[in-house]
Amino acid sequence: MRPLRRVMTVAALTLGLLLPVSAALAHEERPVTFPDGTGSVPAHRTGEPDLLVCKTDRADFDKRIANFPADLKQRNLELFERCQDKGYRHLQEAVDQVDRAGMDIAILPGVYLEEPSQPEPAGDCAELDARWSSWGYQILSFEQQKQCPHNQNLVAILGIEDLQIEGTGASPLDVIIDAQYKKLNAIRADMTDGIYFRNFTAQRTTFNSLYILATDGFVIDRMLTRWNDEYGFLTFASDHGLYTDCESYGNGDSGIYPGSASDINNGRGHDVPRYSIEIQRCKSHHNMVGYSGTAGDSVYAHDNEFYANMGGASMDSAFPGHPGLPQNHAKFERNKIYDNNQDYYRHVADGTCAKPPAERGYERGVVCPQIGMPPGTGVITAGGNWNVFRDNWIWGHDEAAFNLLAVPAFIRGEESWDKQFDTSHHNLYEGNRLGVTPAGESRPNGAGVSWDGQGGGNCWQRDAGPSTPWALPACGSAGPSRVLSEPVKIAKNYLCSEYSVRERRLPAGCDWYGSTGLARVEIQLALAGSLVLGLVAVLLWRRRFPSRAGLAVTSIGLAGLTLDVFGAAYGYTVLPAVALALMGVWLIGAGRLAGSGPAGRRVFGWFTVVLGVLTLADAFDKAIVMIPLLPVGPGWIRGLLTGVWTLWAIVLIAPRPRRAAAPAEVPQEAHA
Repeated sequence: MRPLRRVMTVAALTLGLLLPVSAALAHEERPVTFPDGTGSVPAHRTGEPDLLVCKTDRADFDKRIANFPADLKQRNLELFERCQDKGYRHLQEAVDQVDRAGMDIAILPGVYLEEPSQPEPAGDCAELDARWSSWGYQILSFEQQKQCPHNQNLVAILGIEDLQIEGTGASPLDVIIDAQYKKLNAIRADMTDGIYFRNFTAQRTTFNSLYILATDGFVIDRMLTRWNDEYGFLTFASDHGLYTDCESYGNGDSGIYPGSASDINNGRGHDVPRYSIEIQRCKSHHNMVGYSGTAGDSVYAHDNEFYANMGGASMDSAFPGHPGLPQNHAKFERNKIYDNNQDYYRHVADGTCAKPPAERGYERGVVCPQIGMPPGTGVITAGGNWNVFRDNWIWGHDEAAFNLLAVPAFIRGEESWDKQFDTSHHNLYEGNRLGVTPAGESRPNGAGVSWDGQGGGNCWQRDAGPSTPWALPACGSAGPSRVLSEPVKIAKNYLCSEYSVRERRLPAGCDWYGSTGLARVEIQLALAGSLVLGLVAVLLWRRRFPSRAGLAVTSIGLAGLTLDVFGAAYGYTVLPAVALALMGVWLIGAGRLAGSGPAGRRVFGWFTVVLGVLTLADAFDKAIVMIPLLPVGPGWIRGLLTGVWTLWAIVLIAPRPRRAAAPAEVPQEAHA
C-alpha cells in the first residue's frame, strides 16, 4: 500500500503544480501563535460607563432618539449632557484614554467617521519596513501597529485588556462606525484579552469591519457589520470567543469568519471537552458565503441563519499561513441554512468589481466575490476532519446541501509525504432535515451530498437523498478510504480554481461562473470520450463481428455512451451508473465476440472483457456501495485501461494494406 500511496502523492503534487497561484492566497497576517487558553469568555457589565463618546449636534441627536422607548430615551439624554462636558467626539480618542483593565466605553447614537484617523500615512509611517501581501497591504508586526495604528485601521485597540465598548441606542444601527472605504479595518482589536463589543455597527472597509486578533476572551454581542471587500467579522488565532445575536451582510468573502480558532481539540475524536469559539443566534446573508473558516478549528455554531448568500457555510484547509491546519472539530447544530443561490460573479463579469470600492455599489446590493466557489451549496468542507453536522435545516439550494472534498497538504505549504492525504476524514452528518423548512414546506435541494470520494471514516445519514456518488457510506460502516478524487472532478476543480476577481477572470467551462449545457467542461469531456468510443464501437462491429449479435451488443454500447453524456449533465441521478453498467455489458459482449477470432484478437477480446468487468465495478461503486480497500476509485484504472483499449482497437480495425499480386507466369507456348 505504501508504494502505491507514494505514487498517488506524486500524482497529486504534479496536479498541484498546475494550480494557479491565486488558489493559494487568502487573508495574510503576521506570524501568530494561539493564546495559552487560560482566559475566559468575558461577561457583559451593566454599570456606569467610564468614558463617553458622542457628537455635539443636539438636533441630530434628538432626531435619532425620538422613537426610543421612554426609559432608553431618557437615559440617552442624560448621557448626552454628561458627554458634552466630559466626553469624546471620536471612539479612538476614548480608547486612547483607557489606562487600566476593566474600563467601559459607551458610544451614543450617531455616525462616527473618526476624522483624525483618516489621513494617509506620513513620515516614518509611510516608510515602514514590512512585506506587502498579495492583496496590496503591508503585513505589519504588532510593534508597527502600535507605532502607526492608523495606517490600516480607523480605530485601533492594541494590547488593552477587559475593555467593553457598547452603543447606547435601541438597535445596532443607531451607532455607526463608518470607514468610508478609506481603511483596511474599521476596528482592529489586537492582543486584547477580555474585549466585549455590543450594540453598534461597523461598515465600509477594504477588508474587515471588526477584526479581533490573537485574543483570549472576546464577545461580539448584537453587532452589525456590512459592505466590506472581504469580511464582516474576522477573528483570528483566538480562544474563548463568543459571537451572539450578530448580523452581517454585503461582504465579498464571508459575513462571519472565525479563522484559525485555537486548535484545542487536535488529536481527539468527536467527544471534546470544550470549543474555542461559539457562534449562536447570528444572521449572515447576502455575502459570498455566510460563514467561512480556514482552520476554523473547534468552532461550535448553533441556532444561526445563513441564507441568500452564494454559499451557506464553508470550512477549509486550502490556504497557507493559518495556524491550526488542517481544519478540524467544527460542530454545526440546529442552524437554518437556506436559499444560498446568489449569482454575484455577474458583478465581476460586467466590470463593476474593477471600480474603486466606494463606486461599486455595495450599499445597493453589489457583492464582489473574492475567491472561486460553487454557488448554490449549503455547507462546503474543503479539507476538514472530525467535523459534526447534526440537526440542521438545509433547504432550497440549486446544488447540494453538503459538499465534501479533500485538499492535499501541499496546497497549505506542507510537503511531507505522510501529510498529503490528511484531510477529509471522520466527518459526521446525521439527523439533518434536508429539503424541508421548519414549517414543513417542501423546498428540495438539488442534491443531498456532493463528495469527491476521498478520505476515510466519513459517514452520512441514510436519508441524504440523491447524491454523487449515489451510494454514500452510512454511519456505523467502515466505509472506503480514497486518496484521489475521480479524474473528471479533478479536471473540473483545476479549471474552476483559475478564477481571479482582480483580473476579471471567470474560467470558461465551469458552471460555478454560469457555463451551461455543452459549455460545461465535464459535459465536453464526456461528449468527446463518447464520440471516440462510439466510432470505435461501430467500426468494430462493421469490420470484426458484423452479425446480429454484434449489432445488439454495439447498440447497448451506444446507448450507454449516450447516457454517459446526459449523466455528466445530471450527476446527482443514477444516470452515470446506468451508463457505466450499459458500457460494461457492451464491453463484455464485444470482448466475447472479438475473442472468437485469431489468437491476436483473442487476447484483445479477453482484455475487453476485463475492461467491461472493471466498468461494471465502477457502476457498482457509484450506485450501490463504494468498494472498500481501494486507494483510488475504479474510474482511475478504467480510464487508463480505456486509453490502451482504444489504441489497440484502432489498430485492429484499421484497413490492412493489400499485398501486390504475384505476376502470372507466361505459358511457354506464348513465347513461340
